[in-house]
Amino acid sequence: MFQAMRKAGGEENQIVYWSGIPDWKNQTLTPNPSTVYLMPFIDTKGTDPMVLEIPPASGGEITGTVMDAWQAALDDVGPAGVDKGKGGKYLILPPGYAGTIPEGYIRLASDTRMAYALLRSNVGSGSEADVAKAVAYARQVKLYPLSLASDPPTTTFVDAVGTVYDSTIPYDLRFFEALDRFVQREPWLDRDKAMIDQLKSIGIDRGKPFEPSPETRKILEQAAGEAQALLEQRYEALFTPPFYEGRQWALPVPHDLSEGLSNLFSKPGTYPVDDRGTFFSFAFSSIKHLGSGQFYLVTIRDKDGKAFDGGSSYRLTVPAKAPVSLYWSATVYDRDTHGLIRDQKWSSRGSNSPGLETNADGSVDILFGPEAPAGKETNWVPTRSGERWEVIFRFYGPRKPLFEKTWSLPDIEQVAEQRGQ
Repeated sequence: MFQAMRKAGGEENQIVYWSGIPDWKNQTLTPNPSTVYLMPFIDTKGTDPMVLEIPPASGGEITGTVMDAWQAALDDVGPAGVDKGKGGKYLILPPGYAGTIPEGYIRLASDTRMAYALLRSNVGSGSEADVAKAVAYARQVKLYPLSLASDPPTTTFVDAVGTVYDSTIPYDLRFFEALDRFVQREPWLDRDKAMIDQLKSIGIDRGKPFEPSPETRKILEQAAGEAQALLEQRYEALFTPPFYEGRQWALPVPHDLSEGLSNLFSKPGTYPVDDRGTFFSFAFSSIKHLGSGQFYLVTIRDKDGKAFDGGSSYRLTVPAKAPVSLYWSATVYDRDTHGLIRDQKWSSRGSNSPGLETNADGSVDILFGPEAPAGKETNWVPTRSGERWEVIFRFYGPRKPLFEKTWSLPDIEQVAEQRGQ
């Protein structure tokens, strides 16, 4: 993700953001194309704590999480976070920091030199005015060194709109090059030490250049491909058990993993490294308090248990009175990359989509397929023939009926094709 920011013209201790609703060019892992994203990339440079200032949620709302470089949640921000919507100054401390912490800061101790935050400035109706309001609110976020807190410098924002921001996982030699950059920059944690000699065996060694021979390059390329296949198998296994008995929707996050993400994996006797790897193969953020600000259900199959076919048509009927205080959305992703399907008009429809049609009983039909059904384009999400896809259904501001399952989301059904004229 940081390398994608650098290609977009950004550097450490700056904030990359989208000055509008992101389209398919936002090639991050399963992004939400119904919100305004901003991502501060924080470098404490070993000594200087950094301040991430979140504005109060009056007239706007930011949800998100500050994480260390391993994507472990330090804490959530905004109404569902530590500041409870009042805004606050989050102080990200470098590893082993022993300096004085002034009053009025929310202390976040990072185990790594670098950290980052995934933040979302939520959009009301999806209108141009509401999007502009969300962007303006997002730009109130500030990032500066604690040493300059008395007169903070202007925060640099890097606009990624119109840029192909590709941070999907490269299952080739580039993965090992990224791992080498990480090893050269970050301290070894106690839990990581078992990996030191293993990494040396493939040429990744602290203080030495990573220069694999042609033979080693070939082995690493093959290993990356095998890892991708293994992660795919593990990903599919996470859909059992489903969220609703007898249906296809699931929250593909095992309990040991969700618990570990909330407490920096501090529980003795467990460290779900394989599940953690699988989770971060399709998601690029952890959440400390899952279900407080947002909740997700994912499906890769239709009602009959068949994988989604990009050349077929489908329907999801969202029942009335969805249990959210903000909005819900259904987003389609490329099944192979977990990014948005490229070159599409849009990738998502939700309760805040302009022009969304509602049925007489308050329910909403979301339609999926390679072409828009006649007269139903505002409720349609495009797919591509010959490609697999998956859906994430998001609940922003989830309410009790979701978790009590007194409100339930039906499966997606394949329907007869009804293409436009």
